[in-house]
Amino acid sequence: MIRKQGAPSGADELRAALARSRAGFLSIALFSFFVNLLVLTGPLFMLQVYDRVLAARSEATLLVLFLLVVLLYAIMGILDHVRSRIAARIGARFQSEFDLRVFRALLDRSALASRGVAGPRGMRDLDALQKMLASPAVFAVFDIPWTPVFLFVIFVFHPWMGYLALAGGLVLIGLTLMNQLGTKRYQAKATEAGRVSDEMTLALARDAETVQALGMRRSAASRWQAARFQSLSASIAYSDANGFYTAASKTFRIFLQSAILALGAWLVLRGEIKAGAMIAGSILIGRALAPIETAIAQWGLMQRAMEGWRNLGALLDQVPDADTRTALPRPRALLQVQQVTSVPPGETVATLRMMSFELAPGQALGVIGESGSGKSTLARLLTGVWPPMAGKIRLDGATLDQYGTDDLSEHVGYLPQDVVLFEGTIAENIARLTADPDPEKVIAAARKAAAHEMILKLPNGYDTRLPASGQRLSGGQKQRIGLARALYGDPVLLVLDEPNSNLDAEGSTALNSAIRNLKAAGGAAVIMAHRPAAIEECDLVLIMDNGARVAFGPRDEVLRAHLRNAAQVVGAAQGGQQGPAKPGVTLTGFGPGAPRKQ
Repeated sequence: MIRKQGAPSGADELRAALARSRAGFLSIALFSFFVNLLVLTGPLFMLQVYDRVLAARSEATLLVLFLLVVLLYAIMGILDHVRSRIAARIGARFQSEFDLRVFRALLDRSALASRGVAGPRGMRDLDALQKMLASPAVFAVFDIPWTPVFLFVIFVFHPWMGYLALAGGLVLIGLTLMNQLGTKRYQAKATEAGRVSDEMTLALARDAETVQALGMRRSAASRWQAARFQSLSASIAYSDANGFYTAASKTFRIFLQSAILALGAWLVLRGEIKAGAMIAGSILIGRALAPIETAIAQWGLMQRAMEGWRNLGALLDQVPDADTRTALPRPRALLQVQQVTSVPPGETVATLRMMSFELAPGQALGVIGESGSGKSTLARLLTGVWPPMAGKIRLDGATLDQYGTDDLSEHVGYLPQDVVLFEGTIAENIARLTADPDPEKVIAAARKAAAHEMILKLPNGYDTRLPASGQRLSGGQKQRIGLARALYGDPVLLVLDEPNSNLDAEGSTALNSAIRNLKAAGGAAVIMAHRPAAIEECDLVLIMDNGARVAFGPRDEVLRAHLRNAAQVVGAAQGGQQGPAKPGVTLTGFGPGAPRKQ
């Protein structure tokens, strides 16, 4: 998918989302103003105690001042709590606005892989931004502008105290910069090692049965443990580096408070300031430098959020949000493939080259070829999963991208070579995870796939809940449910990739019956086949080799001619004739005399 000229970039989308929370940020700024203003309560109270209460020895004045301090600190605590709640909601709103957008972008694997965008990180990047927006790092941004104000007040107490506080602030700023430079590579290594470890954990958990059946438990566990150890080592290295700067800044800030106190005491002894200013200066320096210390402590989270901002910007930029399209009417099953060339995402070699054919309503096409000939690539192109590198694929005259991904799936049913079922009930899987599936449509699709009786024998019938990947079912059961899912909603075009690889005789009969009924209703089907029974109802045959069209036409004519050519090549080779053999495809079991059912 290509971003239209003038359309907002991914970074613009992120900035626009933050702008929609402008009122929240303004509220945080307002509350931060009063919170920092109320910070002066402690120093002013200290000045009044030393200069008025102790001098006048007035208990009534002390009581009034103390009650006022209690009220002001209570207000400060409430305001601080309120701005924390606002920040949490800003982060939640930002995440909710982009959750579906990022999820849809991640589903577009073709655009992600072909453009080098690290798709699986998308949700983690969004989580990192959400956590940063809800963290104390946001408050540091609004509190740091008050640091000069507090330093100015310290200068008012005495210039020497102000200079010492300023020097301490510069040291902390230097520690912040050193933290940024010193932990960047550690943070990058920790993030990458964590990603590798997480992906390996998910992969091994998903294929646990294969790992156990092949005796790979020890070797897989060893590799997984090595990946986890590398991730742990990288995390420790980053934590050590960041922890050093955090501890150094905290220690220095506490020392600076004592240094200000010592300097103030010396100035009191010289009679240049009063004791209240000495204590107030020590309190103010702690508050003045607290935002800088917070920024250093939250630096890891801020770095991860900045990285997430860049990654999300690239992701959203490379996979722009789908434009609102004019809804097209239900198409006829007229499929036209015009000079299509395809390069798989992330690769450079075409697996389909200059492919052309046409399929009319009421026809079925069998696609035959050896493994790696490009059959599955063609299936992905016909379903819109991969965009063609060149050429056009049209359904009733409109290119597939004119329908949009969601609308196209209503007209094109797809049975992949490897059927995957999802967490949910049988009915929800057949209805393509629709929240409220139509029972009549679900049962109708199951009957067409000859899966109705099989489903009724399950513990809860159509309400049987499957774990992820449908591990409770056999390969044949999964394939029948996958066929029912492809037939759900009466699509006009059916794309089946090795549909009978796990079917028994009854399932193959049901498959052929479903194709026959689809043709009778004016639909069309494309079947990628290795077994002859899969093309029994096919009117046309396309033979592929190395991504190119070798032959196309009526089934029996094409198979007879191709088998005749193959026999001539074999006979010539056995007769000792020299010369290059014509390229061909081994079609064992196919042909007019081949058995129809298996």
